[in-house]
Amino acid sequence: MVKECCVGSYIEAKQAYKNGADRIELCDNLLEGGTTPSYGTIKNAVSNISIPINVIIRPRGGNFIYSDEEIEIMLDDIKICKDLKVNGIVYGVLNNENKIDVEKLKIIMAAASDLKQTFHMAFDEIENKKEAIDLLVSLKVDSILTKGGKNSALENLQCLQNLIAYAQDKIIIIPGGGVNKDNLVHVIKETGAKEVHGSKIV
Repeated sequence: MVKECCVGSYIEAKQAYKNGADRIELCDNLLEGGTTPSYGTIKNAVSNISIPINVIIRPRGGNFIYSDEEIEIMLDDIKICKDLKVNGIVYGVLNNENKIDVEKLKIIMAAASDLKQTFHMAFDEIENKKEAIDLLVSLKVDSILTKGGKNSALENLQCLQNLIAYAQDKIIIIPGGGVNKDNLVHVIKETGAKEVHGSKIV
């Protein structure tokens, strides 16, 4: 079982590591749903924390429909992450129909190349989730972070179980959103998840 802890600062990342997290998702502005942290935050986390560090690539809060200018910012942030040797990046890009923006996704994936890649909770905005899973599998994305729908993972356990069963071993489905150390066992039991994600998971 992999416990990924979502944190909003370097100090929180250090604490999560001490508490037993297996992997860190490093963010800024958690109240906005997470945005890309600063160079210094990423550098110190990678240098001083000996578990994998994944960095969210998100230039702002709000929706997941990005302009060409915002994509350029995301590509610059990915280059920084590669230079600092993070484990992976976490991102999501949608079009005006709330489907995956394949063209922009491919640009991001090419820039990230050998980094681990997680498609984040933008996935929850997508109506046909199985179709989206098939697309992400075909593009060789490593994992999908999802609440299984609106609100929290705890309200969507059946959907999460179905998605995990559908994905099988082709892509990792990571339940997140309201998952914490108190309900962790229940979420795993109900969904069959092999990895879980939360801000208070350890």
